[in-house]
Amino acid sequence: MIALRDVTLEVGGRPLLERIDANVARGEFLAVLGRNGAGKTTLLRAIAGLHPVAGGTIALDATPSASLTPRERARRAAFVTGDEIMLDALAVRDVVAIGRFPHHRWWEWQSRDADDAAVERALAAVRMEAFAQRSFSTLSAGERQRVWIALGLAQETPILLLDEPTSHLDVRVAHDILELLRVLAGEGKSVVCALHDLNEAAAYADRIALLAEGRMLAVGPPPALLNDALLERVYGIGMERIELPGGSVRVFARASR
Repeated sequence: MIALRDVTLEVGGRPLLERIDANVARGEFLAVLGRNGAGKTTLLRAIAGLHPVAGGTIALDATPSASLTPRERARRAAFVTGDEIMLDALAVRDVVAIGRFPHHRWWEWQSRDADDAAVERALAAVRMEAFAQRSFSTLSAGERQRVWIALGLAQETPILLLDEPTSHLDVRVAHDILELLRVLAGEGKSVVCALHDLNEAAAYADRIALLAEGRMLAVGPPPALLNDALLERVYGIGMERIELPGGSVRVFARASR
């Protein structure tokens, strides 16, 4: 579904990530990990067509992204992020309905039955249907995060790109959201998710991609990549790894005292 070939991304005229090569298959959950400023968000934005590529190519479902119109890209990949625009005057349901815009011509503003059904499914998926008529301005940070995810789901794309979808969420809600993403991948969506919590990635992702030193340092299954030496190289801090029954792992920052 997603193919990156020799991709270079710049910010402010300076290289941020260079020579990125990666594939994401249909039905795969890929977690992107790295320190703040490593390029996780920029990489997701580039895949979504929201950040220019300084070199190389990105293809969505075997079609070069550069050859697609913004509307065509928005029907292939949904990018879910935090508050970037002010929507406080809208009801929750209307915020989620923004995800339906790529399915209409620019002059078509009237919602259809398919739009209403998609919005209802998305709200139910993140357990926010009871908030549909609430003003967006009245929501907590965690509730807003769930609405942003619902907006991406309402877009009904085969590719779902999420920038820190568990930020501001308590442990239970974060689990529910990651479990939902796991289910969506199982149903055939390609899910690429920037995360800060290494153990969330270990528990839910099929593969992880580690960004460090201006490149994609490694890509592979969590048990193979979540090792002390590699993580210390990525994060610059000592890490401890615990092996769990069944082959899964958990990692923790090593206490300095």
